[in-house]
Amino acid sequence: MDFIDLKSQYLASRELIDGRIQAVLDHGQYILGPEVAELEARLAERTGARHCITVSSGTEALIIAMMALGIKAGDEVITTPFSFIAAAEAVMLVGATPVFADVEAATGNVDARLVAERITPRTRAILPVSLYGQPADMDAINAIAEPYGIAVIEDAAQSFGATYRGRQSCHLSTIGCTSFFPSKPLGCYGDGGALFTDDDALAQAMREIRVHGQSHRYVHTRLGVGGRMDTLQCAVVLAKLERFDWEVEQRQRAAAEYDALLRHQIPVLAVRNDRSSVHAQYTVLVDERERVRAQLAAAGIPTAVHYPVPIHRQAAYAHLAPDTYPVAEGLARRVLSLPMGPFLDDASAQRVAGALLDACRQARSAIPAVTPDEVALASTTVPTTVTATATASASTAAPATTS
Repeated sequence: MDFIDLKSQYLASRELIDGRIQAVLDHGQYILGPEVAELEARLAERTGARHCITVSSGTEALIIAMMALGIKAGDEVITTPFSFIAAAEAVMLVGATPVFADVEAATGNVDARLVAERITPRTRAILPVSLYGQPADMDAINAIAEPYGIAVIEDAAQSFGATYRGRQSCHLSTIGCTSFFPSKPLGCYGDGGALFTDDDALAQAMREIRVHGQSHRYVHTRLGVGGRMDTLQCAVVLAKLERFDWEVEQRQRAAAEYDALLRHQIPVLAVRNDRSSVHAQYTVLVDERERVRAQLAAAGIPTAVHYPVPIHRQAAYAHLAPDTYPVAEGLARRVLSLPMGPFLDDASAQRVAGALLDACRQARSAIPAVTPDEVALASTTVPTTVTATATASASTAAPATTS
């Protein structure tokens, strides 16, 4: 069993993918070829955004967004402590300071109720991450930001194709950013990403920044980066778009099967009623996680931990956050992601769920008939930096989720 079955996905779309790649090989425009503009138009239409700008990765999308907004040294950006490192990393790379707000126990997304408390005169942006494929409470976050003139950047690296109150993720705030890393619900065969906005000036800035700040050939109007998404990767995403709606439906079917088997047995991270998830990961909470993982591995079932150490406990970021974030720390100790994808059939989901429940019983970590909101999330045993054990755990998670 694969954690994410990319081989079956390729076989199902081989003719489309091979044809798109061959077309690029035939015309030879490997940088900013016609597939780049075609993909941008398709993605903008799908999300409803006025502009889409493809870039070289999800991380680069975050950096370019903040550069376009003029975020710099001395500025602060409010974000989550429980996510892949890219959100905080991008803030640091433009010279600004990440300021963390704790997350919801039920979803792992940043808690909008806590964001307002973190605003200072130096706050320039709020950067919520749509974790595990589900948008954060974007309307509440936008409402907090609007009176202060603060930009909101949605990190939708895991949630392209999800909806929030009937609107598409990536088109919920000032700027939306996504990733096409191969393990994402919509992935290419390398690195890639995209930015979305309705703001014409920001769109122009982001297009120039991605090509070294260039407005015309050899005319550089601003500081930029080498951030273009190459034509071959755009071709792969165009091919995968043809089956994407079906794949999202199948991910949601697999998640519903897991829900039916697990939700009344152990804590399962929730999907809020006013939004949908593309289930980039399906994540449960367990105690004695490494014992449970070892038993599942012995049964041939791969798992992953997204994420074993919260950002503010990472050695490179620990100086930023003297406060503790108990919900993020508790989740980091208990989260476990199960195999997920459009080709996970019901029989496989049943096998995984049965093995998980058996492992939990043996590890005495099953908690019957609970929701994540009711789980006691103690924070006292999280190390102040990444320990050797945590590092080893992270390295065995396959495949790793990155932007």
